[in-house]
Amino acid sequence: MKKTILTILLIVSVLACKKNVKKTETSKTTQEVIEKTPALTIVLNPKSESAVTGTAKFVEIDGVVQMTAKIKGLSEGSHAIHIHDKGDCSSSDGKSSGGHWNPTAQPHGKWGAETGYHKGDIGNFVVESSEDETTVEFSTNEWCIGCGDPTKDILGKGVIVHQGVDDFVSQPSGAAGSRVSCGGIIQ
Repeated sequence: MKKTILTILLIVSVLACKKNVKKTETSKTTQEVIEKTPALTIVLNPKSESAVTGTAKFVEIDGVVQMTAKIKGLSEGSHAIHIHDKGDCSSSDGKSSGGHWNPTAQPHGKWGAETGYHKGDIGNFVVESSEDETTVEFSTNEWCIGCGDPTKDILGKGVIVHQGVDDFVSQPSGAAGSRVSCGGIIQ
């Protein structure tokens, strides 16, 4: 009887260990996928004597980069957001970030326009209330995070929030007004 009980306990222990091993392997695989997914969050700091702050999160999944910017301190109405050529936000007016990121030498325009657009021409968004945080979402397969392709890689670039709207016509930047917030896309 004691041998039977010991045998049963041994079998249960072995089976329990096998289940735990499988769970650990599954968890490890999931963790590896999460660790290999390029993602980063940057801080948007006030520029041009504004109080505009926020964050911009970039996540790349299956060749598509999703940007989610959360911005606070803008006046009600329409504003522009762009990716600029440099991740340098050291100047008080944000101009140290250079012009729009345009690695394919296209004219400035609305994203997806047949006549051309910069890879940094994200576009306009509306602020409903100056008291609330505004979320701007954008996704594209024309960007990557750290892939090394100079026509797609957003690392080393800067995110600029403008006081005004992008008219999608004026060259080279859409006449979007002062740069009121800046964040460098740096790992």
